[in-house]
Amino acid sequence: MFQAALSGAILFNPERETDPLAVAAGFAVLLLPYSIIGPYAGALLDRWDRRLVLLVANIVRGLLIIAVTLGLLAGIGASPLLLLALAVVGISRFTAAGVSAALPRVLAQQWLVPANSVLATAGSACAAVGAAAAVAVIGAVGAGDTSSAVAVALSATGSVAGALLATGFRPHTLGPEMQPGRTAGAVRAVLTGLLVGARAVRGSVDVSTAMIGIGAHRIVFGANTLIMVLVLRESPSGATTVDGGLIGFGVAISATAAGMLLAALLTPFLIPRLGRARTVLLGLSCAIVVQLALVLPTALADSADATRRAHHLLLAGAFLFGLAGQTIKLTGDAAMQIDIADDRRGQVFALQDTVFNIAFVLAVALTAVVVPADGRSVAVIVTGAGCYGAGIVALLLNNRRHKRQRAHPGRDAPAGSAVVGDQG
Repeated sequence: MFQAALSGAILFNPERETDPLAVAAGFAVLLLPYSIIGPYAGALLDRWDRRLVLLVANIVRGLLIIAVTLGLLAGIGASPLLLLALAVVGISRFTAAGVSAALPRVLAQQWLVPANSVLATAGSACAAVGAAAAVAVIGAVGAGDTSSAVAVALSATGSVAGALLATGFRPHTLGPEMQPGRTAGAVRAVLTGLLVGARAVRGSVDVSTAMIGIGAHRIVFGANTLIMVLVLRESPSGATTVDGGLIGFGVAISATAAGMLLAALLTPFLIPRLGRARTVLLGLSCAIVVQLALVLPTALADSADATRRAHHLLLAGAFLFGLAGQTIKLTGDAAMQIDIADDRRGQVFALQDTVFNIAFVLAVALTAVVVPADGRSVAVIVTGAGCYGAGIVALLLNNRRHKRQRAHPGRDAPAGSAVVGDQG
């Protein structure tokens, strides 16, 4: 709800004009700084009481959302508004990594994959409802800063609920396990969080395979997100139908969330049958087809009717990208929760967030430099398909290392890491 409301305030607000580079700058301000510090914050997730982190983070996030609301009502400029939003989104990513790292503390290992799916299903449903609610509020009040402020303020209810639910856990129930000397080493761990997380990822082929898949998908998804924003703003139907303007963007967000929900239902069945690596491979392969079949028509449309049909295909593509991307993400979550030791898990999930965000932001920035103002570019879309193909090649090469590890256990793994095969 917060993100959709902020999109209404910045991207589809007649009171604020934004070009492709301005949109890219907004994404960079929102995500890139947290991506740089994320791995170091992950080290703290492996030393601080995660229950306390969830409690404090939700309280602070709620207060920051109120600050964004007041800023919109006061008509502040885009830069301070985005800086406030940066803090909100940064805390959200920190919280997400903390939840994923804590889940193995409250569930037996055999329940992690279905539990991740339940969590993703609930999250996708809430995302769809939140996006629809934000669009409905803005539509009812009228486009502008005031309507966006109302929608942003209502989104603070999620943080309030999160803080109340976090109080239901006893201290240290969510980990991490405290060991002698760990508090004294916290500062050093913060400074070396990125390196430690990367080494842990390298120690598991399934985890590194998932990271490759996540990175490839987020690169293309970032480019497609900018294309979608620009294309929907230029809709021949205007901003009052489901294939244009803020309403169209809200439909796209909801379609993506619906795809993520379906992925949550399918992934627990795919992983035991295909294995983790093949599940990631399937997600990337399907994404190539979607890129060429459903996104490419937006750049080829040569009439108003063709453009309208292309917009409908683009919204269908949003659903399928949500399905493919979330399948890859859930496969990665399961690998990280099973293969990575508890005292490294927070750093690895924070590293995943970094891959998630940096890949997305860089793709948006590079696309903004070359894409026209209407978002129609055959070269960018075809390059996206090529990026998925490169991810598949990297995945296959990475799996060759998997075969070597099975033939010679421990040879390529860092000391103390868990090398787990391609199991469900």
